[in-house]
Amino acid sequence: MKHFSKLAFASAIALAAGIGGAQAQTSLTLAMQLEPPHLDPTSAAAGAIDSVVYSNIFEGLTRFMGDGSIVPGLAKSWEISDDGLTYTFKLQDGVKFHDGTTMDAEDVKFSLDRARAEDSVNAQKALFAGISDVTVIDPLTVQLTLSEPNGNMLFNLAWGDAVIVAPESIENIKTNPVGTGAFKFTDWVQGDRIDIERNPDYWGTPAILESATFKFISDPTAAFAAVMAEDVDVFSSFPAPENLPQFEADPRFQVLIGSTEGETILSTNNKMPPFDNVKVREAVAHAIDRQAIIDGAMFGYGTPIGTHFAPHHPDYLDLTGNSAYDPDLSRKLLAEAGFPDGFETTLYLPPPSYARRGGEIIAAQLAEVGIKAEITNVEWAQWLETVFRGKDFGLTIVSHTEPMDIGIYARPEYYFQYDNPTFQELMTTLNATTDPAKRSELLAQAQTIISEDYVNGYLFQLAQLSVAKAGVQGLWTNAPTQANDLTGVSWAN
Repeated sequence: MKHFSKLAFASAIALAAGIGGAQAQTSLTLAMQLEPPHLDPTSAAAGAIDSVVYSNIFEGLTRFMGDGSIVPGLAKSWEISDDGLTYTFKLQDGVKFHDGTTMDAEDVKFSLDRARAEDSVNAQKALFAGISDVTVIDPLTVQLTLSEPNGNMLFNLAWGDAVIVAPESIENIKTNPVGTGAFKFTDWVQGDRIDIERNPDYWGTPAILESATFKFISDPTAAFAAVMAEDVDVFSSFPAPENLPQFEADPRFQVLIGSTEGETILSTNNKMPPFDNVKVREAVAHAIDRQAIIDGAMFGYGTPIGTHFAPHHPDYLDLTGNSAYDPDLSRKLLAEAGFPDGFETTLYLPPPSYARRGGEIIAAQLAEVGIKAEITNVEWAQWLETVFRGKDFGLTIVSHTEPMDIGIYARPEYYFQYDNPTFQELMTTLNATTDPAKRSELLAQAQTIISEDYVNGYLFQLAQLSVAKAGVQGLWTNAPTQANDLTGVSWAN
């Protein structure tokens, strides 16, 4: 018996060692195509920032889960007044920033006041426009007073642009982000990688991973090589969809195919002639064969759209019929608009495959009806400067990955410069409406108006295509916001 016990004990030690070996993998390398310009999600439009910091480093009062639901974040609960004008948030207790300072109601006030200030550079400043006052009730209670009811407020506060930051660390936030999340920022080697490590003092459920690295690989060929060589554990938003069948057939990998909030559109400068003529915009829409773009640029991955709204949303209307591929109708409309021989314009293409590959296909389709689009490939910094801020473009292709962002069409100063008072009034009504059935009705009207105004060429909803090693678990399949939330990611034993 003693001999058996020793054997059993030895086996138990060996088994424990084996399990320990399997569990020893506590780091993860996740590759992305785009490197963020800096790491402050509250002062730039670049989605690549949220892709690194959302939930991992920074947190808001509320947050998105992988299924798109809104759940408590730094606010553990809230009460909304009967008139919808007062939101009282109770904050989580014992929350500390990564530098050891306490997160309390003063930080919430600082963050929201900064976001809505007159000189705010927050890319989504409009989210906070309805907040008239932020009041500290006590260290763990903060009250938001609205100028009018806003049925989107809890949703708006979940955006990366609404995360809570501290006055003590705001000066260096772009290069040394200090948040409250389950991971702390440790290093950024520009052009290569960003490193984060588990926050040992996290207020909530701690991260399982001890550390993670975000690796930046812009070239699709290099992306394929890095995954195949197992140099990276995950490639989020994999840029070469043609390679996915190869990964699906390889037991070393798993392919995650989901949806994003990314309405991929042929953005049109509505103030620049001839695009200020709705017949010309309609002609452009009927010149486009969406399926050919999805097949040619995305290898079949993507859902056709006819308006600026995500097909997975319960209130989505399929309006693709308004802009069905019909080159003859396109030529007829151009002639009616005074352009029987077509015209010339510019087509700016940022780096993602959907834009560069899709742009070549669209330029050829437009040429078929007499529209000569001169292609200019631009990097993101140039796109933001020339197109987004400068509004110096005719056409461009971009995927709008912000969640449920149809409200941008109510902003005449927005880069595609659509100015429709009827639509603006509709959005004002929607924001003040909390009844779900009425909101659905208003959203249907909103989708229809921009579809029938042919504001932009609506192409497809970007698929979320990621490749990971077989043992990685807890990744988001869908992307309800631009994020690589690693807080629940682990390796299978």
